[in-house]
Amino acid sequence: MITAHPSLLRELVERCETLRRRLAADNSAQTARRLEDAAYTLLATGTRRLDPAMLVARQQLAEAMRREQPLRH
Repeated sequence: MITAHPSLLRELVERCETLRRRLAADNSAQTARRLEDAAYTLLATGTRRLDPAMLVARQQLAEAMRREQPLRH
């Protein structure tokens, strides 16, 4: 499984969310294609569908944030 840089993951998740909303509103072929392209990159997380890919990406983002800002006692 590939772990992308957190900034790339964040951008891809946001792009997929935006394109999903746009697709629900306009149902255009162009929007569907752009979503497919963004989703393809997220599928490098080792998943086969967009929803699990976005879940894995969000988990990887959360883990990256924990590593950057460890809890203080």
